[in-house]
Amino acid sequence: MITELRKRFNENFRPETYQGMLDYIAGLYNYRPPFRIAETPVFIPRKLKKQLIEACEEITDVIVRPDFKELSRGALLAGQEVPGETPHTTFLQMDFGICLEPNGELKPQLIEVQGFPSLYFYQDLAANAYRKFYDIPDNVTHLFGGLNSEEYLEMLRRVILGDHKPENVILLEVEPEKQTTAIDFVAGKHLIGLEPVCVSKLKVQGRDVFYEKDGRLIHVEKIYNRVIFDELIKRDDLPREFYFTEEHDVEFIGHPNWFFRISKHTLPLLDSQYVPKSYFLNEVETIPDDLYNYVLKPLYSFAGTGVIINLNRHDIEAISDPENYILQRKVDYAPVIQTPTEPAKCEIRMLMLWEQGWERPVIVNNLARLSKGLMVGVRYNRDKDWVGGSVGFFEGD
Repeated sequence: MITELRKRFNENFRPETYQGMLDYIAGLYNYRPPFRIAETPVFIPRKLKKQLIEACEEITDVIVRPDFKELSRGALLAGQEVPGETPHTTFLQMDFGICLEPNGELKPQLIEVQGFPSLYFYQDLAANAYRKFYDIPDNVTHLFGGLNSEEYLEMLRRVILGDHKPENVILLEVEPEKQTTAIDFVAGKHLIGLEPVCVSKLKVQGRDVFYEKDGRLIHVEKIYNRVIFDELIKRDDLPREFYFTEEHDVEFIGHPNWFFRISKHTLPLLDSQYVPKSYFLNEVETIPDDLYNYVLKPLYSFAGTGVIINLNRHDIEAISDPENYILQRKVDYAPVIQTPTEPAKCEIRMLMLWEQGWERPVIVNNLARLSKGLMVGVRYNRDKDWVGGSVGFFEGD
């Protein structure tokens, strides 16, 4: 989107350089990510950067409100509330579709906000890989707040490990080695000693939790949670001693309750030029005549499952539990990334951290996804090039 950088990148692009970058990433930890890595980073101009930051701050203003816990109380499902909730989330991320105004100006529009960790380790790795293989100028950066990669990693270490020994802090997932995002887990283990552990492997003795490594039972003091509950619920084949809803002497970093509190459930609470209007479906008194301008989203789903894009009145009337859905004004992604074939649409995820004791979260990193399909996602971009996971390089002030 920075015209001169895009033009120069496209003119100098060589497939062998791209393949070299993919092999380099795979060789770092002897693991090749299963998801598609895009050929290009995204070059984000100063004005769009300012808008993205402004949007994050306006949304954060709602999340830091003293009454936010009360406002989000309805997001916690019966039987899934986890004890020991922290005063606020530790991880916060906001997804924005990049759109075009009628005057041709770029403008971000919020897709989703999540109180849950994303690819915090991998995104720094990916940005440095793009920089290693391509001519990325020094006046653009993927990090915020003046951070360099060493300082950023130290911040992650402080937030996730704290004063604990690395072996007493685990990354908890459902079969972490099989997750699409496993490259992030592998990187976290190499970079700060964060051990990925499947929820089925935890041992419980009274209120204490353990995992086995090299023939030893190791006490778990802190859990960096990456478990998505709707995925866990479907896996009744997994043997388990550990249940989230029971009392344990462990600290959660990224407490599971915030996955629900800060989610699609938050969208109707937001009022900003960067947030498409959203409504709880059970509170919609009159179905809009222009339903083609809306999407229907289930509150409790992950990775876009259950979303209805081409909406009609019958879809809404068929919903038996409208309290579990939101009706959201559709975001029209603009094909703003020029590629050697057709232009690509772009989504930017702003990655934030909120240490306990801080008044507000801060933006630290980002994730970009390129798409040429109807939606951002693998199943909408099969057999296409210049799509997939990427990173944004933001123009300096």
